[in-house]
Amino acid sequence: MILSHLWGIYTHPKEEWQTIDKKHESYFYSLSHIMIIAIIPAGMAYYASAYLGWDIGAGPTADVIKLTQTSALSMGIAMYFGLIVGVIALAILIHELAKSFDTHPNYTQSLEIAAYTATPLFMTGFSAFYPELWFIMTIGLVGVAYSVYLLYSGVPIMLHIPEEKGFIFSSSVVTCGLILLVILMVSSVILWSIGLGPQYA
Repeated sequence: MILSHLWGIYTHPKEEWQTIDKKHESYFYSLSHIMIIAIIPAGMAYYASAYLGWDIGAGPTADVIKLTQTSALSMGIAMYFGLIVGVIALAILIHELAKSFDTHPNYTQSLEIAAYTATPLFMTGFSAFYPELWFIMTIGLVGVAYSVYLLYSGVPIMLHIPEEKGFIFSSSVVTCGLILLVILMVSSVILWSIGLGPQYA
């Protein structure tokens, strides 16, 4: 069942990683998981941008910024596919990086690590119900912290390597993830500079 591991990675992550490792699903199953979870941040970004507005100022006189529905929708769709591509790219990096650690996961295992690790970060999209910048940042940091914890706890189990080696491997993956984030941000700036930026309501 799709999303069957969702509760487990929050309540008992190490045991859930062991369950995932014992019962590997298909590549499509893991991809379906991330395709569903990615709807949350993309959908909430659209809703908050088009209907709630973003309060990025300080004080009661701060302006609320909204986008047109068309602009918010196009950016939400772009965000959705960008998140999926980002997770797949991270899975490919995990697969290739594993060769340096004398372990050889298949692409399904690599995608499982990337998909379930990214899940808490994507779930923070619900915080857009209260579109205050400080609140979004706080919840986002919590999501990032738990995603990193899932990565460090899951890699030794999924790749069957000692925890010491798993720590180094996970640190390398985090570094690669930060590089992917920078690439995504630079790409966004380039797209905005050629006229594909948001249109404000």
